[in-house]
Amino acid sequence: MLLFVSPKCVLPSKKQEPYNPKSTHLKIQCMSKSNQTTPIEKIAIGGGLISTPVIGWSLYTLKTTGCGLPPGPAGSIGAIEGVSYLVVVGIVGWSLYTKSKTGSGLPNGPFGLLGAVEGLSYLSLLAILVVFGLQFLEQGSIPGPLPTDQCFG
Repeated sequence: MLLFVSPKCVLPSKKQEPYNPKSTHLKIQCMSKSNQTTPIEKIAIGGGLISTPVIGWSLYTLKTTGCGLPPGPAGSIGAIEGVSYLVVVGIVGWSLYTKSKTGSGLPNGPFGLLGAVEGLSYLSLLAILVVFGLQFLEQGSIPGPLPTDQCFG
């Protein structure tokens, strides 16, 4: 059995309890800073959980109609679409930066949500590359970020 123990973990010593081969109980107490979620992690979780479905909707609309999402009232849907793409790129960038500095990706976060958002962001980025590539091959271009006569004129 392998135990990966950080220096902050306290293991029982042989001085405290004599060795008993029949005992299978091992109490490990750890104090870890990773149990606390920082505000930026909470923002990333919320933003990622909202952004990835919006990007899925946007990519589906782009693939089926050749245009992105409609602008919506006062441009709100288009704004959410644009911000969603930026959020996903930001989460992937943060993940790559963390990976280069620590050797591992983002922490799991509460209930594994930050890890899930990280994975969904990578999948969204892959889907973006695939759909944009197919759009470019079929149409010869990718629609711009602003409404045009071709899409919503």
